Amino acid sequence: MAKIGKGILGGLSGKVGNVVGASWKTIDYIRSKPLSVKNPRTEKQVNQRTKFNIALKFLQPNLEFIKIGYKNYTNKRSQFNSAMSYILNNAVTGTSPLDYAIDYPLALLSRGSLGMPLNGTFDVATPGQVEFNWDDNSAEQNANATDKSMLVVFNSDKGQSVFTNAGPDRSVGTGTLTIPDSFSGDNLELYMGFITEDGELVSNSVYLGSGTAS
Repeated sequence: MAKIGKGILGGLSGKVGNVVGASWKTIDYIRSKPLSVKNPRTEKQVNQRTKFNIALKFLQPNLEFIKIGYKNYTNKRSQFNSAMSYILNNAVTGTSPLDYAIDYPLALLSRGSLGMPLNGTFDVATPGQVEFNWDDNSAEQNANATDKSMLVVFNSDKGQSVFTNAGPDRSVGTGTLTIPDSFSGDNLELYMGFITEDGELVSNSVYLGSGTAS
């Protein structure tokens, strides 16, 4: 219950509805009471949290790869946060929480100005391994024969990854990653990129496609 001091023209002490009266250094004032939010889980908030969790499940298994892949895109934040921002804004698709998913061809696990892989392919026919192949384009743009390949195998069924940030040179044209036997029969998403020998420049990653582990 509120009280009015000094008659009708006096200050208000207490609250009436959403109005609160008080006094500070003999100065009477009133303010509105903040509205309580009974359910902060609005549709927009639920959607954003769902998108974040989906992106997180994709990025966490590739964290050490991302630390290198996004090294030139930190902009006063961590490589992981930069990658999260990119994935949320460019590679999470869908119209409702039940429909959201990673659009793997749109996802980048590395970003940079170095020349990208040319005609990258993969082979999952041999149990326990994935073979990557590409054309040597070291004579083009700023690519170098000694650039190291960056290879990623993401198991979308188990949420696990196998990768390297220092694979065979660009001029070699092929590289192999050993994968766990437990991956057999699982769906794999394949990516590759390049990093200079001194580690200063990286390329955008390239999505090579998906396949089933032998």
